[in-house]
Amino acid sequence: MKICVIGGGGAIGGYLAARLARAGNQVTVVARGKTLEAIQKNGLTLFMEDEPRPIVARVTAIEKIRDAGTPDVVILAVKAHQIEPIVDDLASIVGPETIVIPMQNGIPWWYFQNLPGPFEDLPVETVDTGGQIMKKINPRNVIGCVVYPATYAESPGVIRHVEGNRFPLGELDGSQSERIQRISQMMADAGFKSPILDDIRSEIWLKLWGNMTFNPISALTHEHLEGICKNPLAKDLARCMMQEAQTIAEKLGVVFRVDIERRISGAEKVGKHKTSMLQDLEAGNSLEIDALLGSVIELGHITNTSMPCLSTVFALTKLLNTKVQTSQGRLALPELALEH
Repeated sequence: MKICVIGGGGAIGGYLAARLARAGNQVTVVARGKTLEAIQKNGLTLFMEDEPRPIVARVTAIEKIRDAGTPDVVILAVKAHQIEPIVDDLASIVGPETIVIPMQNGIPWWYFQNLPGPFEDLPVETVDTGGQIMKKINPRNVIGCVVYPATYAESPGVIRHVEGNRFPLGELDGSQSERIQRISQMMADAGFKSPILDDIRSEIWLKLWGNMTFNPISALTHEHLEGICKNPLAKDLARCMMQEAQTIAEKLGVVFRVDIERRISGAEKVGKHKTSMLQDLEAGNSLEIDALLGSVIELGHITNTSMPCLSTVFALTKLLNTKVQTSQGRLALPELALEH
């Protein structure tokens, strides 16, 4: 297939691009700056634990989205807050049959599209101000996806895979279409596990359950997952946040296939791992708090759900993010002897 990976020089985008290219697909990656230069010069390099040699994928690297033509598949591997600024360029390369696979954490802009009920086609303002993305990207082009692998960009054009290869997929209406079977097979041929789900939204909540809880708590405390889960007070706070989120989600028809205690136990087993938000904090990057928690707060308001724990943590983390950004990434942090 002809595939365009927007954010193809990033951790997840680069991981996908390299493996999809090795599987024989025609892959174009959109990147910028030193990453773009490195990929154009050396290819896209991927290191994997179970392979003795790195994958060096020869992909087409471009800076402008509009130069991608009309791909069969667009993989949107950028953060949620980065979509609005590029939506016009994104829309320009999406043809009638182009499949768009957004790979953002949190509640996606398309959440209420093709979802029968009282909130059908309601924009999620936190990640889509005024419904601008909804208006410009037809929902029939979209296939939902949940991202589970852990990867990181080691240097420009060089990606290192840590663990995981699951990318569950789902049509927004829950159907088992011919096209989603095609995409699932494309992913499988590249070495990924991409089961087709009839309720992709419940899978989104299952992952979000942990992200919207442990990410902000870790940023506020500078603590890793194991430390949060072993501290009784922090663990109680995480449990309270999860309970409030579960109430919101169940009002929207979501079914959780594991309980809260199992989800917390799973986080503890990950060990001394820094969450992505803690890593962003230490790097002076903008925190992904709106997509991970602000969107949940918004859904809590529209479902008339009480959420004191979620609201408090959200307010504190938003303030922390403001402090990081106004200090231009120079926020003094304590020395942390933590593993990635």
